[in-house]
Amino acid sequence: MSVNAPVLVFMGVASTGKSTVAAMLAGRLGWAFEEGDDLHPEANVAKMAAGHALDDDDRWPWLDLIAEWIDERIEAGEPGIVTCSALKRSYRDVLRRDAVTFVHFAGERELILDRMLRREGHFMPTTLLDSQFATLEPLQHDERAIEIDIALTPAEQAAQIASRLRLHPDY
Repeated sequence: MSVNAPVLVFMGVASTGKSTVAAMLAGRLGWAFEEGDDLHPEANVAKMAAGHALDDDDRWPWLDLIAEWIDERIEAGEPGIVTCSALKRSYRDVLRRDAVTFVHFAGERELILDRMLRREGHFMPTTLLDSQFATLEPLQHDERAIEIDIALTPAEQAAQIASRLRLHPDY
């Protein structure tokens, strides 16, 4: 097991580009990538698609699956990136490990709403954006994290993350 293998949790409200940048950066680095939305139980997806926000009881089992994925990477000594909204401190606490760094994709509501309106094939309706912002708890000084401005292009975001965290294929 390698304690040096980092795991990044790309977090933030919907439509901030977490998945796009995660896939791009993981591909460049040769790291494992997991789309956190794919780990949602079908009931969660159906609930959100119907316009209902998830509550904590819906989220805990999903967060546990993401935590398992993180633990598998750490135990194997393999770096990785997983996407997860991780809106509350308590959710991030479930995912927190020594090897984990949170990357918060942050931006203006209007920009995010515009992206949501143009997004195709995703279960998250625009009506849930305000509930996500209401749930979002700011990162605290004791959380290992950086913030990325979503107004940058995905390539600029990936480059900034790699530079700020000093990432490279061999970690």
